[in-house]
Amino acid sequence: MINITFPDQSVREYQEGITGYEIAQSISPRLAKEVLAITANDQLLDITRPITTDATIKLHKWEDSEGKHAFWHSSAHLMAEALQTLYPGIKFGIGPAIENGFYYDVDPGDGVIIKDSDLPRIEKKMKELASQKNTYVRKEVSKEEALSFFNARNEEYKSELISELEDGTISFYQQGNFTDLCRGPHLPSTAPIKAIKLLSVAGAYWRGDEKRKQLTRIYGISFPKQKMLEEYLQMLEEALKRDHRKIGKELELFTFSQKVGQGLPLWLPKGAKLRERLENFLKRVQVKYGYEPVITPHIGNKELYITSGHYAKYGKDSFQPINTPTEGEEFLLKPMNCPHHCEIYKAKPRSYKDLPVRFAEFGTVYRYEQSGELHGLTRVRGFTQDDAHIFCRPDQLKDEFKKVIDIILYIFKALDFKDYITQVSLRDPGNNEKYIGSDENWEKSESAIIEACKEKGMKTIVEYGEAAFYGPKLDFMVRDAIGRKWQLGTIQVDYNLPERFDLEYVGNDNQKHRPVMIHRAPFGSMERFVAVLIEHTAGKFPLWLTPEQVVILPISEKHNDYAKKVLNLLNNSDIRAVLDDRNEKIGKKIRDNELKRTPYLLIVGEKEAENNEVAVRKQGDGDKGSMSIDDFVNFINAEVENMLAEIEK
Repeated sequence: MINITFPDQSVREYQEGITGYEIAQSISPRLAKEVLAITANDQLLDITRPITTDATIKLHKWEDSEGKHAFWHSSAHLMAEALQTLYPGIKFGIGPAIENGFYYDVDPGDGVIIKDSDLPRIEKKMKELASQKNTYVRKEVSKEEALSFFNARNEEYKSELISELEDGTISFYQQGNFTDLCRGPHLPSTAPIKAIKLLSVAGAYWRGDEKRKQLTRIYGISFPKQKMLEEYLQMLEEALKRDHRKIGKELELFTFSQKVGQGLPLWLPKGAKLRERLENFLKRVQVKYGYEPVITPHIGNKELYITSGHYAKYGKDSFQPINTPTEGEEFLLKPMNCPHHCEIYKAKPRSYKDLPVRFAEFGTVYRYEQSGELHGLTRVRGFTQDDAHIFCRPDQLKDEFKKVIDIILYIFKALDFKDYITQVSLRDPGNNEKYIGSDENWEKSESAIIEACKEKGMKTIVEYGEAAFYGPKLDFMVRDAIGRKWQLGTIQVDYNLPERFDLEYVGNDNQKHRPVMIHRAPFGSMERFVAVLIEHTAGKFPLWLTPEQVVILPISEKHNDYAKKVLNLLNNSDIRAVLDDRNEKIGKKIRDNELKRTPYLLIVGEKEAENNEVAVRKQGDGDKGSMSIDDFVNFINAEVENMLAEIEK
C-alpha cells in the first residue's frame, strides 16, 4: 500500500500502482470524467500512469494550466496524425502545447506547400480521427530502439533530438497510426477533443537557427466544448480590433522603417507624448520613494559584460561587437543597464549610513531577436527599460522589496490593470548550469522574495526554471480587458552581481561588507507596456494620460478664428487640445476624430462664437450640451483631478 497526500494535506491509502484516473474515480465519478492530468511529487503525468511510491498529488482539470497543457499537447499529436494521413512522407520537428493552443513544426517535403487554405481540410481530418477515440499509449524505449524507429522512416529531425537524449529517459506515445517521440503527458484518449480550429501557417527555422532549414509551423487550438471555441474565436476577433500595430498606425503613435532596421521602433510625436507622460508619471512616483536619476551610454566595453556574465548568457542574442581602431578593443550595444549602474555605485566609497542607494534610468538596451520573433512593440531589438537598481544592506532587503511591490501596484491601479497574478520565479533545481552564484546566495535571495510576498499578503504561484541567470524574481502577470495574459512588472533579488563587481560598503563595525542588489522595472519596457496599454484600452487612454484630450471642430472655415481662440485658451490652461480645421463637412470631421479616440470633441459654429461657448461631445457618450470655455476648462480639470485622487486612495 502507498500513501497519497492531497492538496488539503489529507492522506489516503491506495494499492501500489494506482493511477490518477482511479484516484479521481475513488473520489467521484464526475471528477474522473473531468480530470485531464495529474502532478505527482512535482512531476506532471498522464492520469493513466501508475503511481508506485508515496506521493503528494494534485489532479488537474480544464481550468488548470496543467490540464490545458495535456489537452493541447494531445491535440498537437492529433494534428500530426492528420498531417501524416494527408501528406505522405511528411517529416516532423517538434509539436508542443503553448499558452493558448499548440503548434507543430513540419517539413512537408520538396515542392509541397501547406497554405492557410489547406487548414479546413486538416481540421476535418483531425475531427474524424478524434471521433475514433483512440487511446494515447505510452511506451518507454531504449535510445537504440528510438533511433532505429525514426531512421527507418528518414525522420532526421526526430533522430537529431534523440541523439541528444540520455538512454533510459526516452518514451514514445502512439495514438491510432501515429507514433511520436514525447515525454508527455497526454489525455487518456482523443475522445475529449470536441472542438478544433487551426489558426495560421508560419515559417520557423529548425531549432530556431536561421542557418538551418525553414520548416512549416501550423498553429491551432482545441477545446472540450464547441461553445468554448466560439467564445475564444470571438475573443480573437476582438483582439484583432485591439491590435496595437493597427491602432498605433491609426493614432499615429509609432512606425517602423526597413531603412532604419527591423525591430527598431520610431516614435511619432503623439506616441512620444504618450510615452513621455508615462515616464514623467513614474519619475514623480520614484522621487517619493527616494530614487536618484542616472544616465548611462548605449554601449559598453565588452569586458564590462564579461564581468557581469551577460556576455556569456546573452552573447548569442546580442548584436555583434563593435571594433574600434585600437587593436583588441571591443564594445557592445548594451543588453542590460545593471552593469553600468554597478560601476556608478562603485564610483565612490559607500558607508552603511548611505544605504539604500536607488539609481533609476529609462535606459535603452539592445538584443538581436530573430526576425521571425519580432512582433510590433511587444518584441523588438531596441527597447527602453524603466530600470532601477537598489543597493542595500541585507537587513534592508525585505523592506526595499516590499516598497517596489507598492510602486508596481500603484501603477497598475493608475492604469486600470485590475486582474493580475504574481509569479515567484525560481531556479531550475535540475540545471544549475543556467545560473551564476553560490547555492547559499540563491537560497537567501529566494527566501527573501517568498517572505516579502507573505508579509504583503500576496497570493503567488511558483515557477521553477524562470529565474534570471543572476537571481530569482517576482513577476507580475497582467490580464488585459479581453483576458490575455502579459508579463509586465518584475522585481529581482541579486547577491551575485555585487560579488562579481566587488561592490562594498563600510559597516558600523568599520569592516567592508557586500551590498545586496534589487533590479526592478515596473513597466518592464516602455515599448511592451505601451503595446499592452493600447490593446487593454483599445486606444482609449485615460484622460490624464492621453496625448490629445480635446479636438476643436469648426463647423465651417468662417469659424476658424473663434476655434483658434478656443485652442489658445485651452492650451494656456494646460489642456492638451488640437484643431481640426480641414475643409470638410462637420459630420465627417466628427466621425474621423471619433476613430482617433480623442476623449472630447468641441464643435464651434455661429452660436458658440456669439455666446463664447463650445458644444461638447464625449467619446462614446454622445452630445453633452454647450458650456462656456471657462466651465469646460473647470470640467476637464475636475475630471482629471478626480481620476488622480482615486488613484491615490
